[in-house]
Amino acid sequence: MNIVFLDAKTIGEDIDLSGYDKLGTVIKYGFSTTEEARERTKDADVVIVNKVQINETSIGEAEHLKLVCVTATGTNNLDKAYLDAHGIAWRNVAGYSTETVAQHTFALLFYLWEKLRYYDDYVKSEKYVGDITFTHFDNVFHDLNGKTWGIIGLGAIGRRVADIAKMFGCHVIYYSTTGKNNQPGYERVEFDELLAKSDIVSVHAPLTEQTEGLMNAEAFSKMKPSAIFLNLGRGPIVVERDLADALENKTIAGAGLDVLTVEPMSAENPLKRIKDSDRLIITPHIAWASLEARTRLMKIIEGQIRDFFGGSDK
Repeated sequence: MNIVFLDAKTIGEDIDLSGYDKLGTVIKYGFSTTEEARERTKDADVVIVNKVQINETSIGEAEHLKLVCVTATGTNNLDKAYLDAHGIAWRNVAGYSTETVAQHTFALLFYLWEKLRYYDDYVKSEKYVGDITFTHFDNVFHDLNGKTWGIIGLGAIGRRVADIAKMFGCHVIYYSTTGKNNQPGYERVEFDELLAKSDIVSVHAPLTEQTEGLMNAEAFSKMKPSAIFLNLGRGPIVVERDLADALENKTIAGAGLDVLTVEPMSAENPLKRIKDSDRLIITPHIAWASLEARTRLMKIIEGQIRDFFGGSDK
């Protein structure tokens, strides 16, 4: 069996992939363009991919291809009609990153909520050296306990965030982007109500017709001026120009993002102009990527290949 990784660098070089060698001949490419993929998949039985587009252009000469494995949950890079027409199966992975995405959600929140950049700079600038009093709290922060946390998209990750927020004493409400998700134990509300009531709004929804551009100028205008906005879903759910305006005009207090509309970040991204880290923190799509999550992801895919080919090394 020939197994081809088309963009292995997207899962890191610190993951043990030796189990794949027991399945067959493994070829790893750090990154691949669509044109390069066409040549590189010619003799592949299995293709493992993260972001490369899988369609007639990239796999049109892969006459032996039987299985495409996506090292992610989202599958918008797959031309499923083409795969179905050619009898090529595909697999993705869900649930591998729930814990680490929830963890990162709170990392972003606390950076903003407790004004950590300000206080770290205060100490490192040596203003605290020889200060008059033992404490300095000029940049006011608040308890999470008793605050309202609004979640957009209460799937597995949203539910985990809700559970943790509840342990901090938050009242959790949520908006179902499909209108069909009913989660026992949490209050479902309409979108406008969530925006108006929440002290923290976090997005954990997939990109769909219902969510694209959901967080726009109108939405931000309905939030509390003291509210924090977090996006751990997909970049295009947010109209970035409108978010930049909302931050600059102090329509909301701050934002923490792990996803952007264009990744890597576009030179034209309007959020580039905001340099105040007390109001905006952006991380480069790392919420999913703890060592444990990436290891779990690749072990699941290894198992998917074994199962597809009958559970034995081939």
